[in-house]
Amino acid sequence: MKKQHVLLALVLVCFSCNSSKTGPRLLPDSSGRINTVTVVMPQNDWNGPLGTQVKSVLQEEYEGLPLVEPKFTVTYLPPKLFNGFVKHSRNILMFVKDSTSGTQIYQDLFAKPQVVSEIKGEDAEVQAFYFKENARLITATIVENERNEKRRRMRKSPAKTKTLNAAFGVELLYPTAYKEFKKDSNFIWIQKEIPKGHLNVIAYTLPLQKKAGITSKSILKIRDSIGRLYIPGRLPNTHMSTEETYRPYYYKTQLAERPALLTKGMWSVSNDYMAGPFVNYLLKDSINNRWLALEGFAFAPSVNKREYMFELETIIRSIQFKN
Repeated sequence: MKKQHVLLALVLVCFSCNSSKTGPRLLPDSSGRINTVTVVMPQNDWNGPLGTQVKSVLQEEYEGLPLVEPKFTVTYLPPKLFNGFVKHSRNILMFVKDSTSGTQIYQDLFAKPQVVSEIKGEDAEVQAFYFKENARLITATIVENERNEKRRRMRKSPAKTKTLNAAFGVELLYPTAYKEFKKDSNFIWIQKEIPKGHLNVIAYTLPLQKKAGITSKSILKIRDSIGRLYIPGRLPNTHMSTEETYRPYYYKTQLAERPALLTKGMWSVSNDYMAGPFVNYLLKDSINNRWLALEGFAFAPSVNKREYMFELETIIRSIQFKN
């Protein structure tokens, strides 16, 4: 790459205010399935190194699933076909040949809600450089856009139960298809039936120990003890536990302005053909002197599970503390 291109490494991130001197623009509703990205570039670039790089980023593995599924479903379009209704796609990644190099991210450019990421450069090599430099920002922006869209859809028919608020002082956004399945003094389980299976969210608390900390090993021991107490299998004397043959993913993160530990992995029921992915958040709630555990797990044999787990994690990440 020419030296002058390296000097242009400053990234400009633009969010359109969706207004002009004559007043707000009237935009159509965006369209597309959740976690779908439309990529616009010349076909030669799509079939070359630039296209390979874009595919490797967008189709990176979605963590915590039993089989490999991509983070995004990618739809390719050559520039000559990028017109009309296809401009209403909710997530668009455009590569434009231009003497001015850089990356811009627009909000609600052709429709709403929408994120359009535009990569400019005089050739595919320059464009590849700027995409690589900003890939994490672009994908994070798309994920947040999709979470907002998922929440918008759930708000069309939200559950109005106050069970979680009464028990733990928190609220989650989830649709009415989820029903209370089991309740104890320190355990709540809601469930949604799906074809051949079900989606589940559970919540419980742990005392906040001042000396002993939470580790990755103790997280698994905790969830296994909860499974033993509250989540039986279909056969007598069986229960849900962490599947040891799959290595979990661990992260430190933030949720609802509280430090949290995120774990993604697989669960199974011994001596039974039941298994699936789970996502577990442990929130450190110092105000209430406790750890709050929120976990989503899916039982959906013989089908892809990315969208199910995305839904469960979106529900968990909607948490609001009410006191």
